Amino acid sequence: MNNTIGNKVKTFFAKPHNVILLIFGILLTFTTVMPIVAIVRDTILVHPGTIDAQLSKKVDGYTLVNYIDLFTGQLAKANLWRPLWTTVELSFLTCVIAILYGGFFAFLVTRTNLKFRKYLSSIFIFPYIMPQWTLAVVWQNMFNSNAVTGTSDGLLASLFGICMPKWFCQGLFPSAMVLGLHYAPFAYILIGGIFKNMDANLEEAATILDTPKHKIMFRITLPMIRPAILSTILLVFGSAMGSYPVPHYLKLTTLSTKYISMNASRTGEASILAIIMMLFGILILGINQSGLKSRKNYTTVTGKSGQLSKINLGKAGKYVIGAVFIVLTFFTSIWPICMFALETFLPNPGDYSFLYSGDVSALTTKWWVTHENITENGMYGQQGVLYNPMIWRAFKGTILVAVLCALIAGTIGTLIGYAVSKNRRSRFANYVNNMAFLPYLMPSIAVGAAFYVLFSNKHLNLFNTYTLLVIAGVVKYIPFASRASLNSMLQLSGELEEAAIIQNVPWWKRMVRIIIPIQKSSIISGFMLPFMTCLRELSLFLLLCTQGFILSTSLDYFDEMGLYAFSSAINLILIATILIFNTAVNKLTGASLDSGIGG
Repeated sequence: MNNTIGNKVKTFFAKPHNVILLIFGILLTFTTVMPIVAIVRDTILVHPGTIDAQLSKKVDGYTLVNYIDLFTGQLAKANLWRPLWTTVELSFLTCVIAILYGGFFAFLVTRTNLKFRKYLSSIFIFPYIMPQWTLAVVWQNMFNSNAVTGTSDGLLASLFGICMPKWFCQGLFPSAMVLGLHYAPFAYILIGGIFKNMDANLEEAATILDTPKHKIMFRITLPMIRPAILSTILLVFGSAMGSYPVPHYLKLTTLSTKYISMNASRTGEASILAIIMMLFGILILGINQSGLKSRKNYTTVTGKSGQLSKINLGKAGKYVIGAVFIVLTFFTSIWPICMFALETFLPNPGDYSFLYSGDVSALTTKWWVTHENITENGMYGQQGVLYNPMIWRAFKGTILVAVLCALIAGTIGTLIGYAVSKNRRSRFANYVNNMAFLPYLMPSIAVGAAFYVLFSNKHLNLFNTYTLLVIAGVVKYIPFASRASLNSMLQLSGELEEAAIIQNVPWWKRMVRIIIPIQKSSIISGFMLPFMTCLRELSLFLLLCTQGFILSTSLDYFDEMGLYAFSSAINLILIATILIFNTAVNKLTGASLDSGIGG
């Protein structure tokens, strides 16, 4: 009996993918579940000096007063129900805008004779590559006015005297528009991929049977792209729910902004808000799993294989529609860079009144080059951007965190993808796969809050260290690498590795000499996506470090100080860094987000 068990154990551990699953199953359980347990505990913990200590009349121990006060107290509507409803509204509208805009663009690029496709495909993904708050800041600078928002006049008010209504400048509408434009590349990539590779038999068979075009669209085409639409909804809904920068800039109260405002005085109740956001992530994962199980297949009854001809937009139409999208993508991709650059030369950032008079001499370089007399000219004791030690220290910290997160998350994700593909029918493999993917579906602010609670106490204090930022980043970004690796490994024939095993080739040689070279582009994507995302991350790291550690939290600090030229310069540095690395990877490897669709 003992020999039988020993042989089974020995056989189990003789397979490298089993060892990988066991190690990362334990590791991911700890790094994903432990922060959740810590934040659940925080909801019933008494925090000295906060509202729960006052209401429970305790100095330590546990209490349910946080739940009672948050759900039924006098401020329940302001602190929970209204922000919760607003968050759901924001997430829903973001999904609608992203799918309609991104999906329609994907249809035009892949299924019509639209002109300028290659350029438009490349430029369309810029809003996702750039930091999330980019378009929110541009929206402020374009549409704000002193008469309506009480701030400096934006471009429209300065140049044309046009004051947009408050609902257009601040609140739900601009927040949903900005997030929808930011996540539209998700819809374009996912839906465009299916449009590009869709079997022409289905629509061709319907055409042969004289089926009207509207019926082909609603009965065949839309059901075919439904999985991509569902995936987009799940990814965008979860991401929009945890967005902090956009609602913060555009003055919308959501669960994430309410968490930040309540964290100091109502710590336990703020943790409950984080738990609510996490529950939405778990719900999204459950919907995704049920969607996979109920996915339908379609088979043609008639028709022959072939490439369906593209829809003709007309001689003028293909140019006119292309020109319209060139203008739209200019304002969402190139204009923000121009605006940030202009902001850094304005004597009073955000004030464009000089444009009305045409006095270009009013422009200044003081925000860039000042390194003496830093107490004058509104510098608030800060040296110019080029000489500012805090900004360049934060830049080095950002690159350090991004590189370490990419290397660790990319390696772990690649190994998990490999191991899951080898044991695809195993329940434990599915568990490890789900645990690796769950943090991505959880709102960033909630994940950051969980790590803040777990690692900022007297027993385990890693607050304000690069170690904590790397741990949180790795856990959050493993899904990028694991999904990219899994999808590519599933396409790889097992015969290649089996042939090497017969020749007694060690596992590490099989990985380095066979598997990694074949799946190079997917694996590189698994490393680059965490790197790019980490460079522009704010929501995840906001609670974990102070200003000067990384650029995104330093940007938030300069905004709070009113040094908007500095925050615009940091935006420029971030955007330039991301675009340089993205272009370099495209040139060196040929891999890009929109490759295979039209880019």
